[in-house]
Amino acid sequence: MMPDDLIIQTIAPTTHDLGDFKVHRSLPAKGRTMVGPFIFFDQAGPAKIAAGQVIDVRPHPHINLATVTYMYEGAFFHRDSLGTEQIVEAGAVNLMTAGKGIVHSERSPDEDRAKASKLSAIQTWLALPDRYEEMDPAFEHVSEGGLPVIEDGQARARVIMGSLWGAQSPVTTYAQTIYADIQLSPGGRIPIDPSADERAIYVSGGDASLDGIMLAPQTLYVLRPGVRATLMSVDGGRVVLCGGEAFNSPRHVWWNFVSSTTDRLMQAREDWDAMRFPLIPGDDQEFIPIPKGRP
Repeated sequence: MMPDDLIIQTIAPTTHDLGDFKVHRSLPAKGRTMVGPFIFFDQAGPAKIAAGQVIDVRPHPHINLATVTYMYEGAFFHRDSLGTEQIVEAGAVNLMTAGKGIVHSERSPDEDRAKASKLSAIQTWLALPDRYEEMDPAFEHVSEGGLPVIEDGQARARVIMGSLWGAQSPVTTYAQTIYADIQLSPGGRIPIDPSADERAIYVSGGDASLDGIMLAPQTLYVLRPGVRATLMSVDGGRVVLCGGEAFNSPRHVWWNFVSSTTDRLMQAREDWDAMRFPLIPGDDQEFIPIPKGRP
């Protein structure tokens, strides 16, 4: 199969160096805002965090989206305006549904602050379908043991969201969604089926190829709808599969906000500037200010 028959778009990420670690952002990108419901795709790390060097993402707001935090290594302490306090560790997932509005922070857990630690994570945002955009905020956590794992020889895949390879994740979905963490040992292979409207593959570490086409690391490959393929690795690799149903109406992104209308983005901007969002119990002394500019 020729590359154009299988891959319809190749997205090189924008890399942000935050000092202690780098963030590779693949979505949104020029020419493509979404893959299924995925409208934001970040790889944070991998990085080694020295003792006393901590991650403190101060309180900030979201609307009309759901955030998905999936850890490879390390941990984040999540707090939000619902009163949630939850540590997410390797192999577990946090799903935070912003709906009509939520505020959260992500910080290094207390037990990691005085010692050297590691950080490696995939953070994504999912746009909410029109009927769910203004739903009440919600939060759920599923531990590593709660997510189904498919193992077949040299391939191991954890189904984070949706239904793949005959296994169903318990994590809530609002639109049809597929999301998996695939680990391939040397010589490992796994089929990528065509069940979703839109699909993308991302190599977060090691090497991988798709039907013999070598895939570059930290690059998002959008696959042609309806095409079956086989993912494999020579020396071992870690790959993310994501996607789901195509949205009929476009989504707009500005700062931490996503919505089907720009008017709603403007309202959220004004609400955060006036501090009309709910605060986080126990973490209400700091916040990230609204950036300059308008949606």
